[in-house]
Amino acid sequence: MASRDAMYVAWGPNLAFIYNDAYVPIFPDRHPTALGRPFGDVWSDIWPRFGIVVNRVLAGESMRFEEDHIPMLRGGRLQDAWFTYSLTPLRDDTGAAQGLLCVTREVTDAVLTRRREEAATAALQARTEALSIVNEAGAKITAELDIERAVQVAVDASVELTEAKFGAFFYNTVDAAGESYMLYALAGADRNAFSRFPHPRNTDIFAPTFRGEGIVRSDDITQDPRYGRNLPHSGMPVGHLPVRSYLAVPVRSRTGDVLGGILLGHPDAGRFDDASEASLVSLAGQAAVAIDNARLLQSAERELRHRRRAEEQLRQLNENLEARVAQEIAERQQAERALQQAQKMEVIGQLTGGVAHDFNNLLQVVSGNLQLLNKDVAGNARAERRIINALAGVERGAKLASQLLAFGRRQALEPKPVDLGRLLTGMDDLLRRSVGEAVSIETILADGPCTIFADPVQVENAVLNLAINARDAMEGSGRLTISVAVATLDEPARRLHPEMALGPYVSLAITDTGCGMDAEVMSHVFEPFYTTKAEGKGTGLGLSMVYGFVRQSGGHVAIDSAIGRGTTVTLFLPWSECAEDVAGTEHHPDAVQGAETILAVEDDPEVRLTVVEMLKDLGYDVLAADSAESALAVINGGAAIDLLFTDVVMPGDLRSTELAERARAALPGLAVLFTSGYAEDVIVHDGRLDAGVELLSKPYTEAALATKLRHVLARAAGANAAAAEPPSILLVEDEAIIRMSTTELLQDAGHRVTACASAEEARGELARGPFDILVTDVSLPGESGVELAVEARRLRPGLGVIFATGKDSVPTLDGGTVLLRKPYDAAQLAEAIGRLGPAAAAASRPSP
Repeated sequence: MASRDAMYVAWGPNLAFIYNDAYVPIFPDRHPTALGRPFGDVWSDIWPRFGIVVNRVLAGESMRFEEDHIPMLRGGRLQDAWFTYSLTPLRDDTGAAQGLLCVTREVTDAVLTRRREEAATAALQARTEALSIVNEAGAKITAELDIERAVQVAVDASVELTEAKFGAFFYNTVDAAGESYMLYALAGADRNAFSRFPHPRNTDIFAPTFRGEGIVRSDDITQDPRYGRNLPHSGMPVGHLPVRSYLAVPVRSRTGDVLGGILLGHPDAGRFDDASEASLVSLAGQAAVAIDNARLLQSAERELRHRRRAEEQLRQLNENLEARVAQEIAERQQAERALQQAQKMEVIGQLTGGVAHDFNNLLQVVSGNLQLLNKDVAGNARAERRIINALAGVERGAKLASQLLAFGRRQALEPKPVDLGRLLTGMDDLLRRSVGEAVSIETILADGPCTIFADPVQVENAVLNLAINARDAMEGSGRLTISVAVATLDEPARRLHPEMALGPYVSLAITDTGCGMDAEVMSHVFEPFYTTKAEGKGTGLGLSMVYGFVRQSGGHVAIDSAIGRGTTVTLFLPWSECAEDVAGTEHHPDAVQGAETILAVEDDPEVRLTVVEMLKDLGYDVLAADSAESALAVINGGAAIDLLFTDVVMPGDLRSTELAERARAALPGLAVLFTSGYAEDVIVHDGRLDAGVELLSKPYTEAALATKLRHVLARAAGANAAAAEPPSILLVEDEAIIRMSTTELLQDAGHRVTACASAEEARGELARGPFDILVTDVSLPGESGVELAVEARRLRPGLGVIFATGKDSVPTLDGGTVLLRKPYDAAQLAEAIGRLGPAAAAASRPSP
């Protein structure tokens, strides 16, 4: 590279550094040892910054820099240097950048020359500005009403007028040390040097000036006998000060008060004469007038500001007080209206719940006998047709009772994590068929899954009801918009809805372009049997059912409407942090007969007679009891019973749940099936069916009864088979006390138990030996229980998993899981293990 331009090449994996002769003067200290060395080693001192540029060039980018500042080691010391250079990637035969070429030129001399010229120009401009200040100083100082500005103008003008090197204004105020002199302003070419000028607090030379007694001047400080000593506090001889001549002039107000003084200094002797003194005295007088005026103005402005601030604070206080009072009154009125509405809905709900219970019992009698009669009239077309019509009426009545229970928040919900977006997508065809082709449907889903914790069947019913209501409001033609989003209930909103918990919800809004409603209609719209439709066009139970279901699920319903602009109904449903179980619904076999013995417990004689005949018709041996006490007597009498089929609401002191517990104690492995037209709070809590409880709601068909019986008997048989050989259990719990007590409960039940305090410890146990069931807390130190369960299922497919936690819900993994809520007892723990069935134990054990 014989070019006169300085250039270098860096090539290969280590970027070997090669340069031409013109480049040597740029870094003589590194030549010739830099030849062939890695580029990063040669320029290690600037590599943190320059390496970024190199990487960009190697990525294929050409770059150019103008007057780039690069400090360099030259002659053993770091010097400032400036370069203009360009960088170009060098590519191999494949087109990949394997190195770079740099052409550079040092422009340090040009940069420094330009900067000196700029500094000289700036100095000339500063001098021009200073002369301008001198010319305008008199007028400015006289008219100045700002103390700081007036003092600064006075000092600057004094320096210019007298050609002083340094200047200062010592304001006559008392400082923290009790002294009456304080440095207020500085002026001059070298303020750092002037800072060593004797402070008045350190010497009494300037005392006459600051007492207002006269002017203090020295033409040559080294010849002045007053300076023939050291400074009192510093010990520094006066001759070491950066001045040889100085001038101090007092500044007095129009009333004679001493405000302070202007002090000027110069490193040369004899710089201040009578003319300088006269000019400074004149400026001091003008400064005094300006300071006086500024003091008066500042005092007046300060008083005015205080008054205005006080008036503004009083005005804001009054406005805020009025606003708070108005807001409090409005919120209280709204809360009272909400409370009244809730109380009204609660009373109506209690009434409808009781009615639904008795109504369902009547429907069960009618339905059961019609189904039994249908077999007796087989072949009689007229009779069969009439029975079918009668059963359709029973079905309509059952739907009506179900809607009443939903409104009264008395239905037994089975909530689970549900992805609302997936559910709506699956309902698309149903919704379009329900609202008709003349209604366009637009669905707006939030980004990502919006998982709620609710009963999916009831969610679908609610969406369908609202869509049909919207269709009717639009008279069959319009636009229906369904939107899903995540919303958060904060404290201000909770004041209006105290029944709702703080935190995240998923909002489901259904908007139509229909006729809308006025305020009067909206105040009644959720009440059962209230409808604005023509007679025969609706029952008035659709919105009331939606209202009851959402409230029972822990959510809220809001409605926004106006005449002529449509309606929006928004459901706020509890958000779930657990993923949806998309494994599918449980498959029940077709209705088949059985040969087991069933004890039917029903206090209503007509219902009991019908149920007994239906059970016998299905092939079962049947025993009957009219109360829980008589049923218990049958069981204690030694009868061999396979399943207890009991109504939930029973007369007498013995509750149906207590009957089930005593029956299971007397007959281990007994299957239990509850039935009810209204479950109340016996087996339903917080709107949810209790864990492990099987319920068949009245009225039911013979086919539904047969299917449910086979399901419950099969489940009990599986639990009994698993109980015959207690499965081995891996227990993971970080709380020592809970771990010890649960281990004892499991061992008392005959299980082989291995207890661990963490997921890491449990993983080692899983690798060493087979286990049938994993019982783990969700929250563990380090890895979570959910992550452990996923890994355990991968290692041992079919392993039963029980999540023992204080949470209301947990993720459902492939293969199923069981939720065991803390605190739990031995019976609840055994029930959770029984719910896994024998499949878990059989699938997780190794083959012989």
